[in-house]
Amino acid sequence: MSSAAASRPARPPVDRRRRAAVWITIGAIIVLIIAFFIFARLFTDVLWFQQLGYLGVFATQWWWGLGMFAVGFLGMAAPLWTAIQLAYRLRPVYAKLNTQLDRYQQVVEPLRRLAVWGIPIVFGLFAGIAAASHWQLAAEWLHSTPFGTTDPQFHIDISFYVFKLPFFHALVSFTSAVLIISFLATVATAYLYGSIRASGRELRISRSARVQIAVIAAVYLIVQGISVWLNRYDTLTDSNVKDSITGAAYTDVHATIPARTILSGIAVIVGLLFVFAAATGRWRYPMVGLGLLIVSALVIGTLYPWGVQKLEVDPSEKPRETPYVAQAIKATRQAYGVSDVSGTTYNVTNDTPAGALREDADTTANIRIMDPTIVSPAFSQLQQFRQYYSFSDPLDVDRYDIDGTTQDTVMAVRELNQSGLGSGSQNWFNNTFVYTHGYGLVAAAGNTRASDGAPNFVESGIPTSTNLGNYQPRVYFGEDSPSYSIVGAPKGGKPVELDYPANGNGPATYNTYSGNGGPKLSNVFVRLMYALKFQDEQIVLSDQVNPDSQILYDRDPVQRVEKVAPFLTLDSNPYPSVVDGHIDWIIDGFTTSNEYPYSMTQSLSGAIADSQTPTSPYPTDNINYIRNSVKATVDAYTGQVTLYAWDPSDPVLKTWEKILPLNIKPISDMSAQLISHVRYPEDLFKMQRSVLANYHVTDAGAFFSNEDAWKTPPDPAKENTSVQPPYYLTMKLPGQKSAAYTLYTSYIPASSESASRSILKGYLAVDSDAGDTKGKVSPNYGKFTLLTIPTSDNVWGPGQVQATVESDPNVSTKLNQLRIGGSTQVKYGNLLTIPVGGGMLYVEPVYVKSTGSTSYPLLQEVIVSFGTKIEMEPTLDAALDALFNGNSGAPTGDQGTQPTSPPTTGTSPPSGGGTPAPSATPTPTATPGTNAALQQAISNAQQAYSDAQSAMKAGDWTAYGQAQQRLQQALQQAAAAEK
Repeated sequence: MSSAAASRPARPPVDRRRRAAVWITIGAIIVLIIAFFIFARLFTDVLWFQQLGYLGVFATQWWWGLGMFAVGFLGMAAPLWTAIQLAYRLRPVYAKLNTQLDRYQQVVEPLRRLAVWGIPIVFGLFAGIAAASHWQLAAEWLHSTPFGTTDPQFHIDISFYVFKLPFFHALVSFTSAVLIISFLATVATAYLYGSIRASGRELRISRSARVQIAVIAAVYLIVQGISVWLNRYDTLTDSNVKDSITGAAYTDVHATIPARTILSGIAVIVGLLFVFAAATGRWRYPMVGLGLLIVSALVIGTLYPWGVQKLEVDPSEKPRETPYVAQAIKATRQAYGVSDVSGTTYNVTNDTPAGALREDADTTANIRIMDPTIVSPAFSQLQQFRQYYSFSDPLDVDRYDIDGTTQDTVMAVRELNQSGLGSGSQNWFNNTFVYTHGYGLVAAAGNTRASDGAPNFVESGIPTSTNLGNYQPRVYFGEDSPSYSIVGAPKGGKPVELDYPANGNGPATYNTYSGNGGPKLSNVFVRLMYALKFQDEQIVLSDQVNPDSQILYDRDPVQRVEKVAPFLTLDSNPYPSVVDGHIDWIIDGFTTSNEYPYSMTQSLSGAIADSQTPTSPYPTDNINYIRNSVKATVDAYTGQVTLYAWDPSDPVLKTWEKILPLNIKPISDMSAQLISHVRYPEDLFKMQRSVLANYHVTDAGAFFSNEDAWKTPPDPAKENTSVQPPYYLTMKLPGQKSAAYTLYTSYIPASSESASRSILKGYLAVDSDAGDTKGKVSPNYGKFTLLTIPTSDNVWGPGQVQATVESDPNVSTKLNQLRIGGSTQVKYGNLLTIPVGGGMLYVEPVYVKSTGSTSYPLLQEVIVSFGTKIEMEPTLDAALDALFNGNSGAPTGDQGTQPTSPPTTGTSPPSGGGTPAPSATPTPTATPGTNAALQQAISNAQQAYSDAQSAMKAGDWTAYGQAQQRLQQALQQAAAAEK
């Protein structure tokens, strides 16, 4: 050691104390910062729920969470603390310890008090957090609502399985964990302080330790007996009969359930023997009992059911299992809401005489040839106008009453897409204050097109054309809205929110938000809380924020409904509609369970996956019960969430209405316009079609033999192997008196291994019309029609039709002509299957898209097939006439060629440099022999068309839009003059 080191003074104790104080201070600051962020999150959540009117929902969830945290914390910490304290206080005072244990005691003793309190607190915190995250189980158990239906085995109300049994299982698991941890803590403490000593091969346990360990073991075994008893009920939701059904089958009823009953009793008896041992010190009896329990579990619990299955069931499986298969069929159909669905034989004809479609004119008039999965780029090119707007892809479908006629439409809202802003416009001010909302809803007729194949818009333009009525067009809450925007200005302040861009040579239009869509940034403290929430200091520093400013966030309609109704599983496809002067997002909410006895369990995300919907896991994925209990709306302008009890009799909904102050409104509070846009939910229908693929067979023997299993066909229009989605279509089904808005799907044999065997076996449709614009609720809403097709009819399925289309010489020749040497792409639209004329009509639109970057798909041909005949023509009417020998009986009017102007009045040219094709509006020509009114209308149309062409060449799009409007009016006058 050097002399310098030897002479270095020792560090004074005061320095160590100062250093400790510094670290304590740093730690305290860190804790305070974390606590402040947590407080900011909680504070802003309170403001959000309060502004929306659902503060009670938020508060109730927090109270339940805090209450369950306290229960979990005390339930774990108190027994663990008691176990450690007892083991320490009942230790031998003069125990002779070995040298190693003595050293352990010297290390532990200074920390003993900290350990006695710290260990229970740490475990208690973990237990409290786990309990708080499962507060829903306790809430459902406490507020359970009877189903009014009992299971066929134990004859207990279904509510026991759905609401109570999950809670009992969770309680037993929690208690078991507490007992195991307490047992380990007792043994460790007793060993450390000499209550348990090992001397060679001899293990000595003090009487106090023996009593404590025996009591814990006794309670644990009794709890396991309760667990085994509860496991008897689990047989009613387990897969069985080679996974073909769910529920207790023959072996379960005659072996597994009795065995578990016996094992439960043995476990309780063995537990009582441990209590006896604690009192008498005689361990032989509980040890023998424990051995008997293990042997019984092996013999009674495992070997006996295996023997019954192998020796009694397998040799005569069908007669043994048939009664339980019947129970599973009945329960599954009930749980999925299809118990009243029965098949009707549909004898399909392949040869229909001319005029046979006349009775189905309503159906053929409404066949949707606009595919919402393909025409979104056309919406973007013709109606986007600026890169900072966008449309959903795929589009949504809906129907509107236009001039007294129900019109099926494909539509979407023009949402804000800030990623489309140029780099020069991307800054915090623009993103937060200027570009805050989308504008308008765009809709196109589903059954017609413009002459060039573009969509025939019935609602379009900026400003909106108001063909769907006057409504608030601004979209502040949508599926692609920014994470947050700050809106609103002081009274008399200059508007800064861009409403819509300049039209022609005019200025852009700005707007100030006047709704009540978000919490107000009324003071510096609130601004600071939101700055912490979004980690953005500009919320505090910007002078654009004023006391009247509102901050809009959590703007996705689905997210808003999820937060106010957390018990709901929401449909994956919300859709916007113009309702009572504003745009509403309509969202279907489901109540679900995976505990319905004897009902088949399936994956929700797997069942809804198809060529349009990718697989996306739901929070609760495996379910065996579902009801469309709630219809929710979210106002696109204010973000207001409104819940309607669509199925008020649902026990799950009733239970949650007891738990949360949801303020769910009755159906009678729905306006007539809202009811007219409500439809049967697509995800629910997909679940039900998956069930009915097998459970359309109600005879247990036939079901067991898997004689007539079906499946949904692959989508023939897609290259992947995903199944074909269901389609909404206004049509009249066989046996119906009038057409209705319907959701349908088709089935092929489940055993099909190739397209050659993909014959059509079934056709499932459900009435999706909830009501009309007069407020009349349809009694047929939700009514299923299942057409079963005899195998002898050998009707082509979608795959066979598609294969035949592509191999047909005439069709393939026309398709090759459309491809123009590879410079254009040909896309098949949705292949619709429609029961008309006593047979099955297939309709498939064909789109053409050039390879240019600004091009979009145009509908150019329509393929139709009936029986073994296939035709392809530019319009649906022409194709039907060709298919049915020129006299189909279909409605006249050259369906699919109605002219329309690309942009409406006041619009600018399509973004991306696209220019409306001159052929988009045909040149009117005079005809001899017409009256004066008709001649004048044609003359006006010719002048308007000429003006439109001149304006287009000059680039004057305002004049172009005005000319197009005059042309449209002239064509309408001409049509009226012809009558």
